[in-house]
Amino acid sequence: MTRIVIAGGGLSGLSLAAHLAVMDHRHPVIVVDDGRDPLSAKAWASWSDRPGLLDAAACRWFDRIRVHVNGTTKVLRLGRYRYRVVRGDDLASVVRRFTDPLRHFTFYEGHVDRIADDGVVVDGQHLRARWVFDSVIGPAEEPPADALLSFRGWRVRAERAAFDAEIPTLFDFRTSQARGASFVYVLPGDAHHALVEHTSFMAPDATTDQAAQREALAEYLADVGQYEIECEEHAVLPLRARQTPRRNGNVLTIGAKGGLLKASTGFGYQRVQRDSAAIAESLHEYGHPFALPAESARFRLFDGVLLDVVTREPAQLERAFGALFRYRTAEPALRFLDEATTSPQEWRLFAGMPAATYLAAARHRLVSS
Repeated sequence: MTRIVIAGGGLSGLSLAAHLAVMDHRHPVIVVDDGRDPLSAKAWASWSDRPGLLDAAACRWFDRIRVHVNGTTKVLRLGRYRYRVVRGDDLASVVRRFTDPLRHFTFYEGHVDRIADDGVVVDGQHLRARWVFDSVIGPAEEPPADALLSFRGWRVRAERAAFDAEIPTLFDFRTSQARGASFVYVLPGDAHHALVEHTSFMAPDATTDQAAQREALAEYLADVGQYEIECEEHAVLPLRARQTPRRNGNVLTIGAKGGLLKASTGFGYQRVQRDSAAIAESLHEYGHPFALPAESARFRLFDGVLLDVVTREPAQLERAFGALFRYRTAEPALRFLDEATTSPQEWRLFAGMPAATYLAAARHRLVSS
């Protein structure tokens, strides 16, 4: 009987495969993917303050970021953190370095029709498994979305050297807030190439105004001069501050389907890496994948409160980010967003934010939970 099936060969499926491989599990592992969402079109950015198993997949590393908030532009060093970019093809290549030497790892192309407690149905064929890791279908019931993260990005090539190749812009609030709390993100490839992305936090029932997003991007790029849009990418992600049920018998949901996107930022790469390592460690130590660290109720409350506030009062997002990134380096803010701060550190970070607004939102969320 197949011991482990990983449904989905994207970020979470590949990351888990790599972590299982280095734990030297001797049970057969099958990674199933239908190839409909090619990795060549994917890339993920993240920050971390420590080495990781898949660091070799990063194509760019940055030790500074730029932010424009509350009318001021600042370049901040990251302290112990580094901001990196991982492309899908590079991730797959590095993962295969770990899995290809192991005869009990198999990559199988097929469509996952259904997931059951005893395996996965792929193109009508039942693959039996002791454990199933699902990044494709997800739980039958998910908590309601607290907000939507809508982004539209243009990969552009500028005629002149218009971009700072060494410093990404994490957020720039010099864009309209009329349709939701919005900012622009700029990830440079070199002086002539960049991903320029318009991002908005919207209420769960809101709809994306595609024309307004494109207009905002064009307005932001007005100072660049002549440029060509090489491609456009866009998505709308549900953000959930409430915990997603992940276990159903012998099935564990992973990745975005398992609620691993950080609700207040939409980032998930490092959370997937930590989760993959914990699953592999649990299997190695206990023979099952469920001995995982408990999720922080405190940080889920913080995320939910922020989303409640900014979907009602979009201008509060800039105030919140201004408070978080007001120090000489970005490290305190990144540590908080990494859920690695203590309560005293958090109180200092929250100084300057409107206490009454956030306390009222926290009381409402606690009462209604």
